[in-house]
Amino acid sequence: MLIGKGGLKCPVPEMTISEVARQVGLQASAVRYYERIGLLPRVPRMSGQRRYDTTALYRLAIIQRARQLGFTLTEIRQLFFGFRDITRPSERWRTLSQRKLAELDDLMNGIKAVRGVLKKLMTKCQCNTLDQCGKGIFQSMNRDSLARTLPASHRHRGKYSTSLRT
Repeated sequence: MLIGKGGLKCPVPEMTISEVARQVGLQASAVRYYERIGLLPRVPRMSGQRRYDTTALYRLAIIQRARQLGFTLTEIRQLFFGFRDITRPSERWRTLSQRKLAELDDLMNGIKAVRGVLKKLMTKCQCNTLDQCGKGIFQSMNRDSLARTLPASHRHRGKYSTSLRT
């Protein structure tokens, strides 16, 4: 339902928090939380109950999609409030997405390095005891810390060490 306000049509707040939560697939407590931390604007109350209009559904849809894509609440807050008012939503998404992609690339590189170490461990480890294993790992750690103190031009390894001497 729309009502006029100085010639403007505005949505009437008519949904309860449970109706909003059900429509977006959240718990009512999550809706209250997003309101409390400022991601969702405070809404009017009727007979003590919060009443929402459809714009709350749209804002919550954005919050949910951003959460599904791995954005933190701080990043979502930046999406809504961290840009000048004239900044188009597409530019906001683009900026935050570029940062998130760089973060994901770093994570993927770390995952690839860990996978390499695990594969090497599976094929190269010939230890008879965990103490023997620990000794090899300890020696490897000391070698890696020495390599980190060398200038980059003298290093032969990448960011993540994949050596395993056991």
